[in-house]
Amino acid sequence: MTDAPEYCGPHTAQEALDETDRRLLDIIQTAFPLTPRPYADLGTLLGIPEEEALERVRSLRERRIIRRLGANFQSGKLGFVSTLCAAKVPEDRMEDFVRDVNARPGITHNYLREHNYNIWFTLISPSREDERATLADITARTGIPILNLPATRLFKIRVDFRMQD
Repeated sequence: MTDAPEYCGPHTAQEALDETDRRLLDIIQTAFPLTPRPYADLGTLLGIPEEEALERVRSLRERRIIRRLGANFQSGKLGFVSTLCAAKVPEDRMEDFVRDVNARPGITHNYLREHNYNIWFTLISPSREDERATLADITARTGIPILNLPATRLFKIRVDFRMQD
């Protein structure tokens, strides 16, 4: 797990994307080069210098159009377990609860929902015991019980956001 998830609000910066940015986003969603010089390879694909490819990715991250760059693994094939969790978090405790959850290794998503259970997150752990210990620690630190919904069957949906016509 690389970066901790964070809330990303509506993006008004999308209007500022030029055609090269859109092509770059299309490529890196599904075919980020796994090579010694990935930005040189991106530059070649886009017809721009390596430095410009790197600077464009940096700019997209700074503008929060790109939230994170990292690999997606099939955790079960690596011997890990996953669970979906939900919590009823009072508004006045939301920031502290989210900060505590997001600081934990293995948290891959964290979402605010309009529901009694208003925070939903996923946790990947080395074992069910580690999973239970992590959730118990979050509850002990925050005082907020967590609904634990362990995955019994995996449904993986691939979502790409096409940026070009």
